[in-house]
Amino acid sequence: MSYRDLEIWKLAKQIAIAVHRMTLQDLPKFEMYEEGSQIRRSVKSVSANIVEGYGRRRYKQEFIRFLVFAHASCDETIDHLEMLFETGSLTNEVVYRDLSDRLDLLGRKLNVFIDSVERSHRTDRSNIPDPESRIAHLAS
Repeated sequence: MSYRDLEIWKLAKQIAIAVHRMTLQDLPKFEMYEEGSQIRRSVKSVSANIVEGYGRRRYKQEFIRFLVFAHASCDETIDHLEMLFETGSLTNEVVYRDLSDRLDLLGRKLNVFIDSVERSHRTDRSNIPDPESRIAHLAS
């Protein structure tokens, strides 16, 4: 198994690509290097922290720590997205709602994944249990 098999990583990467495109296509030029840059960094941090945590999965607390960082970056991205929309820099409400809903779903899935790792992770094995099965019930 690889981090590439994790549903949370796949979703985080899809959202990162969508946010990146949104900043290039839907924001005014002046936001490209301000809030646009901030949201690109925070959203890319979500998938990067999932990957780094997975790389440390042998050590339960390290794994959880990076998953918590991923969740925090997801929340930060939501805040940047709301700021862009509420200040009028992002005017496309359909794009805003879509990204907001997807980030909310990712945050919920990360919470469930973290809870599952906390309960069932075995530090004596390099493979992790399948917490993915616990998040399958959340809407995709």
